[in-house]
Amino acid sequence: MAFELPKLGYAYDALEPHIDARTMEIHYTKHHQAYATNLNNAIAGTDMEGKSIEYILQNCKDKPAVRNNGGGFWNHNLFWEVMAPNAGGTPTGELAQAINDAFGTFEHFKEEFSKAGATRFGSGWAWLCVEGGKLVVCSTANQDNPLMGEGCKGTPILAMDVWEHAYYLNYQNRRPDYMNAFFNVINWDVVAKKFAAAK
Repeated sequence: MAFELPKLGYAYDALEPHIDARTMEIHYTKHHQAYATNLNNAIAGTDMEGKSIEYILQNCKDKPAVRNNGGGFWNHNLFWEVMAPNAGGTPTGELAQAINDAFGTFEHFKEEFSKAGATRFGSGWAWLCVEGGKLVVCSTANQDNPLMGEGCKGTPILAMDVWEHAYYLNYQNRRPDYMNAFFNVINWDVVAKKFAAAK
């Protein structure tokens, strides 16, 4: 089975004004689709064909085409999933407690997560992961992710894309403005479910 893009759970314009419809459409139909297509081409006829994307990511260190496109495919799958219209706010329940335990306050978590995105030179990702039952923030370059053992280990439960294609049409070089806007579309219910499954 070839890898295919997941269906978006919302329309391209559903995240406006925080993420504009044109950016969403290009990001999903062009960038994400290219990663899926190139991943399928890179693994065709190899021992990775038919394997799970997680297996591929954990065994692709010496295969740049697989690593870059497999990471791009998986990272974006998570990115779309953890966003929703009419979302944002603050988490509740066990996730909220875990954030307080790890970072002191939700505001301090936001600072650390935003710092991970802001200080990522060039293109990459900011992550909230579960490692050893605790929450950690980290970032990775390009399309790497923690499943590859890059940036930090653990299970990613929240991803923020800080490649310029994620925000440039609306925010140009103002990455901090985009990151602030991202907090208005985080689907904390989905993140909480991922936290419960990962811990």
